[in-house]
Amino acid sequence: MAAALEDTPVSYEDLADIEREFDDAETEIIRQQVALTQPLYERRAHITSQIPNFWPLVLEQAPPDIDQYIQPSDSALLLSSLTSVEVEHFEIRAEGGDPRSVAIRFGFAPNEYFTDATLEKRFWYRRARDGWAGLVSEPVPIEWKKDRDLTGGLLRMVCAVWEREKKEAGKGGEEGRRGMWEEQRALKKKIDNTGMGGLSFFAWFGFIGRRVTAEESAEVMRLDREMKGKKPALETTAEDEDEDGAEEGEEDVGMSLEIFPDGDDLAVAITEDLWPSAIKYFTQAQEQDALSDVDFESDDEGQGEPDGSDVDSDTERPAKKLKPS
Repeated sequence: MAAALEDTPVSYEDLADIEREFDDAETEIIRQQVALTQPLYERRAHITSQIPNFWPLVLEQAPPDIDQYIQPSDSALLLSSLTSVEVEHFEIRAEGGDPRSVAIRFGFAPNEYFTDATLEKRFWYRRARDGWAGLVSEPVPIEWKKDRDLTGGLLRMVCAVWEREKKEAGKGGEEGRRGMWEEQRALKKKIDNTGMGGLSFFAWFGFIGRRVTAEESAEVMRLDREMKGKKPALETTAEDEDEDGAEEGEEDVGMSLEIFPDGDDLAVAITEDLWPSAIKYFTQAQEQDALSDVDFESDDEGQGEPDGSDVDSDTERPAKKLKPS
């Protein structure tokens, strides 16, 4: 970078300032968009609550980046018991909060799988010392009924490991940071023996992501504000290197125990696609039903002929889903 800029009037801090300003602009756009659309979402919720199976039909038309995570066993539950979906930018009014932090809530009618009426998963937008920024979360337990755990015990084990992590962090101890506890080893073995292709959608509630605390993120943001107009120091001390090495060790352990590696991507897909486009997907479901009815009637008419000669052999029954273009 230095060699590329040495013969120009442009400095590294000029580029860094522009990046920070882009990030600030993006944050402000989201903040204003949420303020403008919140009344519309409230009105939509009131209207759609009067439509039977609105959200199951929306989910049935979900785009591939969501649908790929829903197994047949998940569909049996979601399509029969899902009553509502809601996305909330819960930090938008908090001092220092980021509007990219979201809570995703699912409402359920009584069902044979679990006793929870609502499942809510929160994602915090945080920044790490190494420059990474993105969504992190905490595992959410589900009160499964006997022999009905669609995650096969994985979610319960993740929650147990998470509670142990919090307990050890409260003690200020180093145990588990460079090795694994018994709970972690058991979880790692379970993950290794579980085929990710058949992983339940409900394992998503166990996603954690990078272990970036609120304190670390706030410190990074504070330093970022102070760095505006200043050239960042490029030297790295031995102490910094040791700290970075320890953090990398923690991340290696943490990611090896991640049961839903794409959890943040799924959260973004729900927040930025399924949630705002719910009416579009519901309309597609209605169009799909209409096409299916037409085909059914055509089949009946064809069967009425002795030899079925009036049936168009090139006509195929439409696919289950009509994906958006």
